[in-house]
Amino acid sequence: MGNTQVQPPEDAFCDLDGHQYLPVVLLYVMPSFFLVVLILGLPLNLLSLWIFLHRLRRWSRSTVFLFNLTLADTSWLLALPFLVYYHLNQLYWKLGLPLCTAVRMLYHNYFYLSIFFVTCISMDRYLAIVHPLRSLVLLGRRKTSLLCAAIWVATLVVSIPVARMTLIQTCPRSNRTICTLYTMLNDTSESLPYSLFCSIICFLLPLLSICYCGLHSVKELRRRPGRRDPLDKHRRLRRVLSAALVLFVLFYLPYHMCRNAAIVMRAVYPDNPALWRAPDLAFALEMCFCSLITCVNPLFSGFIGSQFRKEFHGTFAAMFSQCPGTQVASVISKRTRMTVRQRQGMNTVTPVCALPAPGS
Repeated sequence: MGNTQVQPPEDAFCDLDGHQYLPVVLLYVMPSFFLVVLILGLPLNLLSLWIFLHRLRRWSRSTVFLFNLTLADTSWLLALPFLVYYHLNQLYWKLGLPLCTAVRMLYHNYFYLSIFFVTCISMDRYLAIVHPLRSLVLLGRRKTSLLCAAIWVATLVVSIPVARMTLIQTCPRSNRTICTLYTMLNDTSESLPYSLFCSIICFLLPLLSICYCGLHSVKELRRRPGRRDPLDKHRRLRRVLSAALVLFVLFYLPYHMCRNAAIVMRAVYPDNPALWRAPDLAFALEMCFCSLITCVNPLFSGFIGSQFRKEFHGTFAAMFSQCPGTQVASVISKRTRMTVRQRQGMNTVTPVCALPAPGS
């Protein structure tokens, strides 16, 4: 193989015998996590896409951002089976360099797509509250769509160095063929500045933007006392801010801290692989935990989008009450189903079991 390089034996993926817990995480915990996420996340996100495309007739700016967030989740989930196969196969990559590169880029690309679209939702709330008239000019339907397309292109460009640092390498002792992860490369001359750049530009700046938008939005709402509408906006703003900050604190912040720690330890102690083990283990566990984002984002969409939430509940009500063999019809709220039917006129929600097969 012309793209295969000999990997030094001290590499984290090759010298698994030198680690106490990392082999367990890489060979058992990680594929188990990924498989659970695939089983739970793919149906949730496919259902969300169906609701966006077939049930929501009026799309706001936030709806466009949430749709793109769901689309990013789905694209990542479709690539997840390759990683499950790789880790279950004892880290023997047999699918070639192009697919290895695509999978590594998709993970990195998806992560920042998620960050950017969550940030856009927070900024949309800020514009609607602080600059309601100007926001109609700044972000109309066409400009919102163009912004989403620009985010997809920008994250793809930012992920290009990942492709350059992704290799198929052969371990000398075990003859294991691995699909490299740039975070665990011995040479940090490119991975360290790249990781710091992504952490500052693609994570820290969006986080500061969310905090800025939240503080100024709350300040603006407090200037409008005694009116019912600002109270409702205040409640919706708290939902958006709390959901966005929870995502950042639970998923994005620990991920960047663990990734940078793993690379920095290699840069500071290049000749002492024993000191790499703790940050490597933390980063591997964080990769497992971060895969749960694809299951959390549909809940995020329902938490901040009232229209999406009603359609989601209504679709589940129709699925379980009309599909044969289910016994949960008595548990489903009749009020939820009636709300959806009233909003859609005389049309009823078609259950998933009654949907036509793709291509029919």
